Formats: sequence, C-alpha cells, structure tokens
Amino acid sequence: NCSTVLKTLHFITRPLSHEEGNFSLAYIITIHKELEMFVKLLRAIYMPQNIYCIHVDEKSPKDYKAAVQKIVNCFENIFISSKRENVVYGGFSRLQADINCMRDLVHSKIQWNYVINVCGQDYPIKTNKDIIQYIKSKWNGKNMTPGVVQPLHMKHRTQVSYREYVHSGMSYVYPTKNIKAKPPYNLTIYFGSAYYILTKEFVKFTLTDARAKDLLEWSRDTYSPDEHYWVTLNRLNG
Repeated sequence: NCSTVLKTLHFITRPLSHEEGNFSLAYIITIHKELEMFVKLLRAIYMPQNIYCIHVDEKSPKDYKAAVQKIVNCFENIFISSKRENVVYGGFSRLQADINCMRDLVHSKIQWNYVINVCGQDYPIKTNKDIIQYIKSKWNGKNMTPGVVQPLHMKHRTQVSYREYVHSGMSYVYPTKNIKAKPPYNLTIYFGSAYYILTKEFVKFTLTDARAKDLLEWSRDTYSPDEHYWVTLNRLNG
C-alpha cells in the first residue's frame, strides 16, 4: 500500500527549499540484494524534484525484483531501467548498466542538471542541499570524475582481452591470452573511480559522440571499464 510506504518510511514529499526545487538531480542506483538497505538508501536520497533510475541485476531472485517494482510503483519519479544486465563484478556489464539508465534518463520529462551513480551498499553523509551547494560552488558545468594517467600496475586491465562468466551461483571476469589493440583515436587512458557526478550535457555527449562510442566498444573486453571510461572521456580536449 503506497500511502503506508510514504508515511511509515517518512519519504520527503515536497522540496525542502527553493534552491533544491530549482536544481534537480538524477540518480542511477545499481542493486542486486538486501532490499532493506536499498529502501534506506532510497529514503535518504529521495526528493520529489529529483529522478531515479534503478538497475536491478537480471540475476536477482524473482521475489526481490517484484518487491523493488512494488516500491518503485509508488513514485512517479522513480523507474526501473528499460534494459537490465546480468552484472558481473569487474565486467563490462557494470558499465553497461549505467549506460542503460543514462539512455532512459536523457528522455525523461524531468529536466535534471547532474547525474550521480550509487550502488545498493552506499549511504549518503550529505544532504541533498549540501550536494547541490557543493556542485554549484566548485563544479558548476564541470564533471566530477577524478583520475590519473593509467598506472603501470593497471596496464594489464586493458592490455589483454577479458571475458565474463555469468552464472546464478558464481559470476566472474577472467583474462584470455588475446592481446588487445591500442585504444581508438590513440586516446590516452586515464584511471579513476567508477563513481561520478556528471553534467547532462556530458551524458548526452557520451551517448552520441563517435569517440565515446568507439571507446565503449573497445572497452567491452577490458577489466572494470567503468574505472577508465568516464575519466578518459572527461579528459578529451574541448
């Protein structure tokens, strides 16, 4: 019962300030287990002016998926991504899950300013207002995706080809003996966090630009490509 969900869990039902009401954030939340933790996270970051794309691992149990769907149905600004992946830790599927949500978000009626990705084991230590003010103070019109030129000890991640082994009991990424070609456009590969805060313009760029598409295709058989993809694109001139 949705009214019970909203009341008993104390979801915020109106913007808490004029500033927040005029600055919508988009969230990508990737989850696969622990429903209660997901609800606590959602409740902590939920604002009615924001928009939320939930990616539920395709391997998750049916009852878990059904429970998430029931919660999502109570909100107009929360939806489950239209395409779901069998997510493997360290695999391309983890990056693809974010991109699936981004494709949905750019077509949303809600005019959001930035997108933030989190996983089901995250929890915020700042309020919605704190996050907005921090973005505006230092990062207005810029992305937060810090990184460095690919360190030597990380070279193996992009030098050989990797494959995903997907199984309901145990999934993993393993290296093959195939050597990878150099990155497209002779791009310098940077490494950083898989987590980011990105502008809507940058998201649109990553979904349409030829360099972004070619880098994505090249990254398909690398290890943990979400740790190099965003930060490398962010370092492109212009």
